[in-house]
Amino acid sequence: MSLRCGSRQLDLSSPKIMGILNTTPDSFSDGGALYTDGALNISAALTRAEQMVLEGASIIDVGGESTRPGAATVSIQEELDRVVKIVEIISSRLDVIISVDTSKPQVMDACAAAGAGFINDVRALQWPGALDAASRLDLPICLMHKQGEPGDMQLNPSYHHVEREVRDFFYDCIDKCRSKGISPLRLLFDPGFGFGKTDEHNIRLMNALPELAQVGCPLLVGLSRKSMIGRLLGRDVADRLPGSLAFGLVALQRGAAILRVHDVAATRDIIKVYELTC
Repeated sequence: MSLRCGSRQLDLSSPKIMGILNTTPDSFSDGGALYTDGALNISAALTRAEQMVLEGASIIDVGGESTRPGAATVSIQEELDRVVKIVEIISSRLDVIISVDTSKPQVMDACAAAGAGFINDVRALQWPGALDAASRLDLPICLMHKQGEPGDMQLNPSYHHVEREVRDFFYDCIDKCRSKGISPLRLLFDPGFGFGKTDEHNIRLMNALPELAQVGCPLLVGLSRKSMIGRLLGRDVADRLPGSLAFGLVALQRGAAILRVHDVAATRDIIKVYELTC
């Protein structure tokens, strides 16, 4: 399967890596890493993107709003200020697909004009105007399942049957997108590990990935350095690489097409091992 991402193609006949480029001061793992004296360092962001491409990332996911548990939303202008210039510079200098991690239609439009070829929306086009923007831009879109909003999503997540509810959410998204002329061939889905889910819910979803893949759209999985790994293994954020890689390999074995990660080089290694042994 190949997706047209603006001027570039994404070949999903083999697993791909989405490298995380957070332009936020408050993301859970690397918030503020690209800031100097309180201001976003564009040169540092470009250097980080270059490094991830050299290490094997096919997609750079640029995000200007933290969606960690407890995070507050930011204004449209603030998010635009954090992402558009970086998208434009990366697009002009690197041969890589740029994803914009946003729920705001204004940010989708501006980043697409600046060179982004992929939309990664944790709110699954549910914000006003987002569905229309996605239809108009004609780019691949990853839609994520979550329960609640970042500010409250981990307070008391509850499901009757988490696997079925996530699967049914995916089918509902397909129907809503079709109503706006968005083909299912442009859609990818993210089960939303850690987004309104307990550790038990997350494990059940990991076991259900083959069932979720039967929906017919590629699966994107993001578990890199997440707090679940810290709780299950007793590890701080800086020590979660082995757990992240283990979950990544299991996700590949169960049907994931894209892994969204902080540690690109190490993830490239597990994909090589997976491809040699599958």
